[in-house]
Amino acid sequence: MKKSHPILICTVGTSLFQPNLNALKDRLSEGRVEDKYRALAEAYQEKHWLTVAKELAKLPPADRLCGAEINSIDSMIQKGYAEVACGLYFLHSNTDEGAQVAEVLQHYYRQKKHKPVEAVPVPDLQDADPKLFRTRGLRNLAQKVAEVVRKHSPAACAINATGGYKAQIALAVVLGQAFGVTVYYKHERFSEVIAFPPLPVALDFELWLQASGMLEELASSQEIVPAARYDDAWDDRYESLVLRETIGSEEYLELSPTGQIFHETFRERFRSARDLILPPEAPAKEPPRLENAGWPGKHPEIKAFLQRVTDEVPFVKHCFTKYFNPDLPETTRFLLRQGEVQGVYSDGKYCLKFGVQTTAQTEGQRAAAVAALNAWLRDGDYFRS
Repeated sequence: MKKSHPILICTVGTSLFQPNLNALKDRLSEGRVEDKYRALAEAYQEKHWLTVAKELAKLPPADRLCGAEINSIDSMIQKGYAEVACGLYFLHSNTDEGAQVAEVLQHYYRQKKHKPVEAVPVPDLQDADPKLFRTRGLRNLAQKVAEVVRKHSPAACAINATGGYKAQIALAVVLGQAFGVTVYYKHERFSEVIAFPPLPVALDFELWLQASGMLEELASSQEIVPAARYDDAWDDRYESLVLRETIGSEEYLELSPTGQIFHETFRERFRSARDLILPPEAPAKEPPRLENAGWPGKHPEIKAFLQRVTDEVPFVKHCFTKYFNPDLPETTRFLLRQGEVQGVYSDGKYCLKFGVQTTAQTEGQRAAAVAALNAWLRDGDYFRS
């Protein structure tokens, strides 16, 4: 049965400006623009985006001059794929033209009483640096789509991948499969949109639990991470989730766009399922056990952090220090190592590694504990919600 979606997540390109309105502006300067387009051409020439939107609203939305986004949204509404006044999120590139087109679209659809209508910039989504586009740009696009889907639910959302870079279409289809959201696309020569409904396939939740510590570090880090950090717990199935880069003699990792989608998908599913798979609450708590060395007295914040872990995480019994390096910066995180829940704490200058004794009885419960601990690092209220 055809579903009419109340929310459309739309990728944004620049075809409205180039070639459409730029060609119109050229005809204006040559004195051969049609009267019905004159006000639109003048507004575009003056970069008066509200007036551009008002003049576009006077044209039939199927007019090719209106651009890929308006054409495709109109087709989706006419075919019943989207509600008449559907909410619209315009995810645009990190460029001046991308932001300007999104501003025009925002004015256009607010006039037509759609609600909500939001322009959403996607950092690093640009065409000046292909490497940055491939790594950060596409990852950020996945993240922004995930935020909207979480806000409105997969059932409410559809993705309109007509506008923007061609690579976004492929990524959007993968996003749709992962999030359970239908993706639509309209080529300029097609008479109507085509749909890519999600397939009844499942991603590997156990693999995400196993990799959650690594994925969380890669997702939150603004820098590449030494690959050697994960050599002792590497699984060949992680390869599609990361990008590798060699600098000098050392290899580094960063999250791939596919890895970002994988992580976003299961991070949200874990929140829904956590009460069923987490270890039970600890019946008693013990204070942190610190090694007998000189450094603990110089860093009282370490004992305070370990006490927080114990006090605020229900299934933690106590924490105990294992290793301290005053000159090794790391990323604060939790991970599963040789069947043990371990933590890493760092202020960006030193590194502490510590064990976490939990009530977990199985490997699955320990993996779930790691995922929950990393979620708690992001959100101090995680176990209160």
